[in-house]
Amino acid sequence: MTLAKITVTGKITKNPEKRFTQNNLAITSFVMDINPQDETLVRVFAMGNLADRAADTIKMGDTVLVDGRMQTASVKSTNGKDRKIIEINAAAVEKIMLDNSSVAYSAPQSQPTQNTAAPKSSDIVQFAVDEISEDLIDEDEIPF
Repeated sequence: MTLAKITVTGKITKNPEKRFTQNNLAITSFVMDINPQDETLVRVFAMGNLADRAADTIKMGDTVLVDGRMQTASVKSTNGKDRKIIEINAAAVEKIMLDNSSVAYSAPQSQPTQNTAAPKSSDIVQFAVDEISEDLIDEDEIPF
């Protein structure tokens, strides 16, 4: 199994399923297609308050943006072949609506997101320009 931070967008292909653990912790899972040409399916699951909000607001056919930790694992399919499964443990789920507005839901440990209009394609990624100091680091300052 591998872990990595990931942010993806896609269309929900199966209605969310909400379940509870023995300790009454809500867990919601759904499947989304992140690449319609190849039909790349990803299973997403959310826990706690995020699970409650996701189960109440998203449904099959909605387009969502999901931020969280990616996990991959190999499982044996019914025909005996190994198959890779991609899962995302969601920290935030944002429903993207057709009228260029969006609704964001985050897990309690992440920073709150505001409801804002969807960014223009030219504004999607902006990097800050940092000035690079001309001071060199002495060998004594390197911690290893």
